[in-house]
Amino acid sequence: MAEEQGFFADGAAYERRMGRWSRLAGEDFLDWLALPAGLRWLDVGCGTGAFTELLVARCAPVELQGLDPSEAQIAYARTRPGARSAQFRQGDAQALPFADKSFDAAAMALVISFLPDPAKAVAEMARVVRPGGWLASYMWDIPGGGLPNAPIWHAMRSMNIAAASPPGSEASRSDSMLALWQQAGLQSIDTRLIRVPITHPDFDDFWESNTTPVGPTGKAIHEMSPAAREELKAFVRERIPKDHEGRISYTAHANAVKGQVPKR
Repeated sequence: MAEEQGFFADGAAYERRMGRWSRLAGEDFLDWLALPAGLRWLDVGCGTGAFTELLVARCAPVELQGLDPSEAQIAYARTRPGARSAQFRQGDAQALPFADKSFDAAAMALVISFLPDPAKAVAEMARVVRPGGWLASYMWDIPGGGLPNAPIWHAMRSMNIAAASPPGSEASRSDSMLALWQQAGLQSIDTRLIRVPITHPDFDDFWESNTTPVGPTGKAIHEMSPAAREELKAFVRERIPKDHEGRISYTAHANAVKGQVPKR
């Protein structure tokens, strides 16, 4: 998980770039799960706590544990007023520091493509969730162009600029996520496409929020020479669609999956 920590060491920068879109996707995701209040929840890869805060507000958990490999992200999550009832700890999704059957539900929001071994992480989630409990995840559809920063991602691809994708992009495909849940022996498996409207008041807001040095794309842009960054910026500015007032609007999309631990 060291690579993920390097991508997302700055909680405030991540929140500026991705937090608002993460919350929109998370709201749709929780509506789809439709689980009752009063459950024991585990938020795997909780990051800045954006999804953790949603869990508190929407699901009224009796217990909520947030786990992330980045201490900086956890430190930011602890500052969220809406997540004060949650407990946060540093740890690895592939070796969860919890006993068997500790939770009623476990979720992994925007994490699966950053895991070296997603199957191991899903198996660990199934281990710590009780029989009859639920495992669920969602991730931006990277191969399908679903990232919130898709215009920059496509521009980098067109210009042959490396490191524009998370290392495990294929794990974000709907069929890949379905296969992982099946491999873990889960039941009542279902998938969903989540669409999120992305809006920016102008190109400067779009560029500034999407080029902070977090995530694979942000890190790659940060490491470019000033001249190369300006070339990329000009390339994107010329091609991104804008309305007559300069506003930028497009749609990101994520794939989601859920399944139930078999009752024994």
